[in-house]
Amino acid sequence: MCFDRDALPPELPADLAVPCLAGGAAAEILELRSGDGTQFSVALAPSGEPRGPAVVILPDVRGLYRFYVELAERFAQAGHHAVALDYFGRTAGTGEREGDWDYWPHVRATTPEQIQADVAAAIELLKARTGATQFVTVGFCFGGAQSFLAATNADLDLDAVVGFYGGLDGGRLGIASPRDEAAKAVRPVLALFGGADEGITESQRDLFAANLERAGVDHDVVVYPGAPHSFFDRRQEQFADASQDAWRRTLGFLDALGARTHA
Repeated sequence: MCFDRDALPPELPADLAVPCLAGGAAAEILELRSGDGTQFSVALAPSGEPRGPAVVILPDVRGLYRFYVELAERFAQAGHHAVALDYFGRTAGTGEREGDWDYWPHVRATTPEQIQADVAAAIELLKARTGATQFVTVGFCFGGAQSFLAATNADLDLDAVVGFYGGLDGGRLGIASPRDEAAKAVRPVLALFGGADEGITESQRDLFAANLERAGVDHDVVVYPGAPHSFFDRRQEQFADASQDAWRRTLGFLDALGARTHA
């Protein structure tokens, strides 16, 4: 499991929050229809003062639950419209995922193609509701792997991808391994890893970075020494510095993308 049940997104660096939204912009839970007709749930958090690309959040194996609803709100506070989606409408119905549930059969039944179709529907929602014109996926663990794979889909209306400790070996999930598929990337990638993550080895990270280099896309692979998997958690106070740096790098990545596009 990527996060404890009571995990919370780290607070934004104080200087990066939009002042008028510092108290919280409540996300709206909605249902969308994917390209294959599937109904699935999302949490939409528009920003009152948008200043850069909109964000599609790809959760860990548990799908849409409170951590990611609040994370969408944090992105909105930082000036980025955000939507967090649930992967499992096809097999587990709609609604937020709460507590412990038997997610693994649903994870194994979900394909990257389905997830990318859901991302496309979330992007259309952002266009319709916010007028956003730039889009970035930000994924965590399973969602990080899916974010990396989305970087290879030239037909998806994405400008860049971010992955927090995204799995690089797809064998357990029955999907192509992101470390290898990175050679086919067609858009910029920001990857953030814990140096003490036992499931993502240094050799995997090195091969991933080499394949991104081979693809010729802008990329930044960041490793936080001593940090474990899922370090991005307000309750893990010993890794607060890594979490704050990860926020700054992610938001800086988004800001730079917007600046390049409008230059």
